[in-house]
Amino acid sequence: MKVGHLVLALALALVIAFAGNRPAMAIERTIAGSVQLDYHLVPSQRNAEGNAITFDGFTKEAALKLAVDLGEHVSANVKICVGCHGFETDMAYFDLRANDELNVRVGRFSPSFGSFNLRHDPGNHKLSDKPLPYDMGRMLRMRDWNMGVLPSPFPDDGVELNGSHWFQDVVQIDYAAYAVSGFKADQSSTDLDFVQSRGGSAYYVDNNTRPAVGGRLALTAKFTPSYDMTLGASGMHGTFDPTNDLTYTILGSDLSFRLEHTTLRFEYLMRREAFDTSDPTRFRYAVPSSHGDFFVKHGAYAEIEQPLTSALDLILRADGMYRVGNVLAGSTLDAKSSVGRLTLGTSFAIDDNVRLKASTELWGFTDRDDRGHTREVSFHLGAVATF
Repeated sequence: MKVGHLVLALALALVIAFAGNRPAMAIERTIAGSVQLDYHLVPSQRNAEGNAITFDGFTKEAALKLAVDLGEHVSANVKICVGCHGFETDMAYFDLRANDELNVRVGRFSPSFGSFNLRHDPGNHKLSDKPLPYDMGRMLRMRDWNMGVLPSPFPDDGVELNGSHWFQDVVQIDYAAYAVSGFKADQSSTDLDFVQSRGGSAYYVDNNTRPAVGGRLALTAKFTPSYDMTLGASGMHGTFDPTNDLTYTILGSDLSFRLEHTTLRFEYLMRREAFDTSDPTRFRYAVPSSHGDFFVKHGAYAEIEQPLTSALDLILRADGMYRVGNVLAGSTLDAKSSVGRLTLGTSFAIDDNVRLKASTELWGFTDRDDRGHTREVSFHLGAVATF
């Protein structure tokens, strides 16, 4: 049904665009988009099935967004994208604005969580791939780790209340609270099923009729025109199984600084998730006699962007994840497993709308693969255009 949703989104965009040609309606509309093509090279996998551990080779991410102001207090957004997840309706919502402090968002959107999700589009960040806590398939051993803590973007159906307020143009407070369908998985799953959570084959209908709830609170202090800081905290809680028995809780905090042309970012996420233990023989370790079982996955990254010239940026990122908890008997992970990565990258602006990206990644794992290796190296070379 994803193609069907794509057609629906395009049809809606055309209807709005056509209506916008009618002067009486005074509709303002903006079209924007981005396209990134990236080549991911994993030298150690040249004689193996590369996508068994990651999406290597060429991958693309493309998005097209239409924003329409229908009046002083009403706007609508439709965004479609295509990538490793196929076609996706990333946005299809409308906003009802009373003022800057009070806005109601209804439809399909990415709930307000964390800092990176605000710039998840490849046209808005300088490296080819995402930080590990937000990874959506480019990390090595992705199937062992089931991607990141909270793969981004994570569009969902629901309603969000949000707003922003400035205090004397020095301090800004942003807030959001929402109820959405939430992530999904089968009753016997031991982790979230991100394919099922995103898939449109069931018309994006919630599998348990109970919404997940969450929110975000952020404070921005503008010390000078070239020096500011943002501190944020986010949370989300819900059930993912059809009978509403298995819960997940995701928490996050973020801190960023802008010092002249230098940007520093720090972010931490964790997900605590219960899983079904009705058949304890599936697991490697003994299952507690009461209160079931659960795992916790932590993720964090630190990143610095430093312009070297007006066209060339240097990016250094350190990120990683740590998982603790029971695993299936055949899992390659242990009760305590971790992965770390160090990335050195550059971003070169050909013009205002086109950039070349190149990066080298050094990986370290606590668990050995089938070759007995715990270290890997990979490379990215990509190009991105925005319009």
